Amino acid sequence: MQTIGLIGGMSWESSLVYYRDLNVGVQERLGGLSSPKVVLSTVDFAEVTDLEDNERWDQIGTLLADAARGVERAGADFLILCTTTFHKVADQVAAAVDIPLLHLADVVADECRAAGVQKVAFLGTTVAMNDPFFISRIAEGGPEVVVPAPEHHGWLNSAIYDELVHGRVVDATRRRVVALIDEMWDAGAGGVLLGCTELELLVKQVDCEVPLFPCTTLHVRAALDRALA
Repeated sequence: MQTIGLIGGMSWESSLVYYRDLNVGVQERLGGLSSPKVVLSTVDFAEVTDLEDNERWDQIGTLLADAARGVERAGADFLILCTTTFHKVADQVAAAVDIPLLHLADVVADECRAAGVQKVAFLGTTVAMNDPFFISRIAEGGPEVVVPAPEHHGWLNSAIYDELVHGRVVDATRRRVVALIDEMWDAGAGGVLLGCTELELLVKQVDCEVPLFPCTTLHVRAALDRALA
């Protein structure tokens, strides 16, 4: 079993999901008392979001690169970022270490291609929806990616940062997100990417008719495939 290096803290709710699901996944695959080999480094979410607000992505990249070097020294065989938004500095992080980075966008693109989906909607933070760093990488190896109209970005971002990163799951927000998903489906999307770990706390496949692609769940599965190969 390879050791999985996790860079988390963005938010800790996201890190919790990654750690839990990695353990559940190993238990399901190997049984008994098996659990994954994991090295986890978490950053201060307040610090990175303040840097994000001030568009200091160079400093964010340095901070996450330092964390990546730490998990590499601790014995990780490969690395994953427990976040979507901060994949904006993934190339800087990958360049700082000698172990491979399992990029979330590549995992999602592979999954969409395998499912035969040609057009997907992407829901996430304002940064992830507006900046091409993530959706362009998916489109390179997978489907066309569309995002909601700009008037939806602010409230969706607020739902993530004001509610979900604090573990608050609000029914009214769920209904609004499901309505947005239905709107994207009506506009021709053959699936919807839940492009933020915390959105998976809010919306499940049972809530929607359109196929959902829960990015964190797919990321964890791919990490287990690599670790247990």
